[in-house]
Amino acid sequence: MSKVSMDDVRRRLDEVYRTESRRILATLIRLLGDFDTAEDAMHEAFGIAAEKWRDEGVPGNPRAWLVSTGRFKAIDQIRRRSKFETSFEPLEEQLSYTAADESSDDEGFEDDRLRLIFTCCHPALAPEARVALTLREVCGLTTEEIAHAFLTNPPTLAQRIVRAKTKIRDAKIPYQVPAKGELSDRLDAVLQVVYLIFNEGYSASSGESLTRPDLSLEAIRLGRLLMELLPEPEVMGLLALMLLNESRRPARTTPGGDIVLLEDQDRSLWDKGMIDEGVTLVEKALSTRRFGVYTIQAAISAVHADTPDPASTDWAEIVGLYDNLLTINPSPVVELNRAVAVAMRDGPEAGLDLVDGIMARGELADYHLAHSARAELCRRLGRNEQAKASYERALSLAKQEPEKRFLQKRLKDMENPGDG
Repeated sequence: MSKVSMDDVRRRLDEVYRTESRRILATLIRLLGDFDTAEDAMHEAFGIAAEKWRDEGVPGNPRAWLVSTGRFKAIDQIRRRSKFETSFEPLEEQLSYTAADESSDDEGFEDDRLRLIFTCCHPALAPEARVALTLREVCGLTTEEIAHAFLTNPPTLAQRIVRAKTKIRDAKIPYQVPAKGELSDRLDAVLQVVYLIFNEGYSASSGESLTRPDLSLEAIRLGRLLMELLPEPEVMGLLALMLLNESRRPARTTPGGDIVLLEDQDRSLWDKGMIDEGVTLVEKALSTRRFGVYTIQAAISAVHADTPDPASTDWAEIVGLYDNLLTINPSPVVELNRAVAVAMRDGPEAGLDLVDGIMARGELADYHLAHSARAELCRRLGRNEQAKASYERALSLAKQEPEKRFLQKRLKDMENPGDG
C-alpha cells in the first residue's frame, strides 16, 4: 500500500459507502449482535479509514478491512463500558464468543444481507415497523427520507424504528435465515414488506403526487437483491409484478400530474426493457408450478403489457387469471378487480351486477376505488344519477390529490356533457 491523496481517499470512501455500506452493516450486526452498536461501529470504521487509507493506501479488500476495524473498535468500547455498566457484560461475552466468526468472503456477506432482511421483516414486529426498519437498515434511507415518503413526522418514525430494534433485542429474535420448513411462511412476510413499499411508491396512499418513484425503485432494488439471494418462484413473481407495473409509470400521469387511465395511456412511453424482463420472469415462475399470488398478478400485468392497444386486450384470459387468484387468495378487492375485468369482457351490466353484490356485503363501503368503479359502470350504462352519487362517495373517501381531481372532472363532465 502507498500513500494517496485525501481527495482520492474521499472518492474511494464515497464509492465504498454507496456500494458496500449495507453489506458491511449486515455483517457487523451479526458479529456485534446489536443494530445501534453495529451502525456506530460502521461509521467509526469509515472515519478511521479516512485517516489510515491516506497514509497507508487503500487496502485490497476495503469491505473486509472496514468490518474488521469496526468490530474491534466496538469491542474495545464495549469492554471499557462494561467495567462500569453490568448491562454490557452479556454482550461482551457474546463478542468474545463470536470474535473468531468474522467472515469476509462474498458468500458470507450475502448470507448476512439475507439474515438482515428476514430479521427486519420478522412477523413479531408490527407491519409499519417492518417497513420502516427495512428501508432504514437494508436500503440505507435516512429517517427523514422514510418519514417524508410515508407522510409521517421524523420523530414518530424514529420512535417506530427504536421500538422495532428494542423488540428484536428483548424478544431475542434470531438474526438468521429461517430453517427450510419455516422458510415459506417467513418469506411471505418479507415479500409483503417489499410489496407494501412498492405500492406506496406506485400509488401513494395520500398527498400531492400519484407516484413516489424513489420508493417503487427502492422496492425493485430489494426485489432484485432477494432474487440474487433466494431465487424462489414467488420472489420472481413479485419482481416481475413490480417491473411490469413500474414500466407504465411514465404514461400514468399528464405533465401536470393528472391521472391517465390505462385505456388512454400512450403505450409508446411504457418501458420495454422492464416489460421484457418482467415477462421473462413471469414465464420462469409459472414454469415451476410452485407459484402464488404475486406470480398470478404479474401474469395479469403481462397480458396488459404485451397488448399493443386497449381493444386487443384479452379480457377472457385476465378473467381466468383472476379466477385462479380468487381460489388461492379470496378477498373483496380481488373480487372487485375481477368484476371490472368481467365488465370489459361481457359488458358493463354484467360487471355492475358483480360490483353491487360485493358492495352489498359492506366490506368495501369505505374503499373509494369500489365506488369509483361502480360510478364508471353506471356512467357507461347511462345511469347518470347513480353514477354521480357513486362518484361523490368516492370523492369523499379519496385522500390523494390526483384522484380527487380525476373524480371532480368526471362529475363536472357529467354536469356539462358538452365540455367533456
